[in-house]
Amino acid sequence: MSPESKKLFNIIILGVSFMFIFTAFQTCGNIAQTVITNLNNTDFHGSGYTSMSIIYGVFSASNLISPSVVAIVGPQLSMVVSGIFYSLYIAVFIQPATWTFYTASVFIGIAAAESDRRTVFIALTVISLVGTVLFFLIRKQEDTKAPGEEDSANETLEDSSSAQNKMTRAVSAFKKSIKLSFTKEMMLLSVTTAYTGLELTFFSGVYGTCIGAVNRFGSEEKSLIGLSGIFIGVGEILGGGIFGLLSKKNRFGRNPVVMLGIVVHFIAFYLIFFNMPNDAPIAPMEGTDDVAYMIPSKEVAIFCSFLLGLGDSCFNTQLLSILGFLYSEDSAPAFAIFKFVQSICAAVAYFYSNYFLLQWQLLIMVVVGFFGTITFFAVEWKAAADLVARGSDYSSI
Repeated sequence: MSPESKKLFNIIILGVSFMFIFTAFQTCGNIAQTVITNLNNTDFHGSGYTSMSIIYGVFSASNLISPSVVAIVGPQLSMVVSGIFYSLYIAVFIQPATWTFYTASVFIGIAAAESDRRTVFIALTVISLVGTVLFFLIRKQEDTKAPGEEDSANETLEDSSSAQNKMTRAVSAFKKSIKLSFTKEMMLLSVTTAYTGLELTFFSGVYGTCIGAVNRFGSEEKSLIGLSGIFIGVGEILGGGIFGLLSKKNRFGRNPVVMLGIVVHFIAFYLIFFNMPNDAPIAPMEGTDDVAYMIPSKEVAIFCSFLLGLGDSCFNTQLLSILGFLYSEDSAPAFAIFKFVQSICAAVAYFYSNYFLLQWQLLIMVVVGFFGTITFFAVEWKAAADLVARGSDYSSI
């Protein structure tokens, strides 16, 4: 197999592996609060919001040291261990107990009748484990060297196996992450990243809970959670395809895409505010019979799911694009900071979701989203101005 074929093979394996793992994990997060609400009249007492807050809180701290860990143990083993912890967290829901539930939340960072819950989470656990096992198929980088490079490859391999060399790289990666986090561009982009953390929390956990709590949706209220997740995914795929894969043909820069994202999200928030009862995020087990400013509509609820996914893809594709452009030489620390800020904001949002009514959660996202859009514009304009000053074409950004 040629080096190019091996690289393509690794990309495909990574894509399939992450698809399995995050299909299982995101589905679990989407229905967690609804299932837990139904379990809290038994010996189990917990909160899906609190669990996800723990996950993203630990995840945010871990991102500061993740480049160092990967430098020591290698990317393949890091992904395998991470996949195992994701699977353990999902497996906890098969027979949940409060202490195991929150403990599993730390290490990786239910939808109604009991028998249905077990079936769903056994299936999700198997899916996650399949994704984890696929990581073992990744071909090691040293296997892809070209003919005539054996000597240099062996030297590199010997150097990388040195404990001292690995520790030096680990410390260097950590220092780069800290230093990079205080640059002007990264601090401005952190506001935009903070918004993606807040809206990630909303569409991946809170909104599904809201839909499942509306009694006026009738017997379909719980099944609508799954349909909502599907349409969020459709929006993500559509946006990712258009603004990610076709970004090379975009001659107007990233700002129009981000502007589209915030407009789409504001429309979604407006419709959700009118369609969903204010107490839906924190409704009790029996749900809520309240009405907002219109009779709750299933069609509007699912349409908002699509808008949430589409808007999220607009922000994430452009954030990843500008980070890759600005920090091409320090991509690992830059993306670690991105995930740190996004995850800590997601943790905060999951925590306050235990207490805040829907209107306040929407207001927080509107305010942070507005300022996040402005700061993104500022960074994009500066990057474009620097390119023009160097005589480069703006479209190459």
